[in-house]
Amino acid sequence: MPVIETAKGPEWRLRNQREALTRWSFWLVGVVVFLWCWARISEATTWFFVWDAPSIAGDIFERATPPRWSYMDNLWLPIWDTLNIATLGTIGALILAVPVAFLAARNTTPSALFIRPIALLIIVSTRSINSLIWALLLIAIIGPGVFAGIVAIAIRSIGFCAKLLYEAIEEIDHTQVEAITATGASRWQVMVYGIVPQIMPAFAGISVFRWDINIRESTVLGLVGAGGIGLQLQASLNTLAWPQVSLILLVILAAVVLSEWVSAKVRGAII
Repeated sequence: MPVIETAKGPEWRLRNQREALTRWSFWLVGVVVFLWCWARISEATTWFFVWDAPSIAGDIFERATPPRWSYMDNLWLPIWDTLNIATLGTIGALILAVPVAFLAARNTTPSALFIRPIALLIIVSTRSINSLIWALLLIAIIGPGVFAGIVAIAIRSIGFCAKLLYEAIEEIDHTQVEAITATGASRWQVMVYGIVPQIMPAFAGISVFRWDINIRESTVLGLVGAGGIGLQLQASLNTLAWPQVSLILLVILAAVVLSEWVSAKVRGAII
């Protein structure tokens, strides 16, 4: 904290004049950028529809209530497909993420110069593209359906699972590894008995957490033709069948809440 000499004597201040001017300059630049962005957004916005949005939302709500409960018989199979997409996609992602994580971790990679950058590239590339985009690409390659949704969820989840897992591998207790190595164990024995037991709680937590996320993502994959309850939602939206839409949204909400409850119970048991 600088001391400023004044006519009344030394005065303690949080920042000197240069630091204060620098701070206010950043605030001024931020305000200018915000105003410029707001002006650009305002030019591209039809404000009449924005002001009329509450009345439109109220009209849709009136049309959507009460939900068409008789339509529930058509949703059992789609919601089952959605659960299968999330579950099988998560399993496939974990199978691929485990070797990638070991190749990316500094203490387990065979080559920090060549192999580790490739593993990190896989992690970054699979995490940077949304599952909907993966689904669109896969639908163009292998056609629409549940299988495209499973593969899209799996690819999207590889980077997430591998990143958290390789960080857990790098944070293990190395004294246990050194003790097993001192017994003359091979590289694979060290990995199986010294590393894997330490990361199993993290692996289980990552698996359940990603499955919970994939439940949410798989509910919307049907909007692009990748199977699941999203197909029913898209069809109902296209025909303006609002009572069906409200029922589908309630089913999706129930599925998400159930997956959150299961995920919390499993994580609590692990921890």
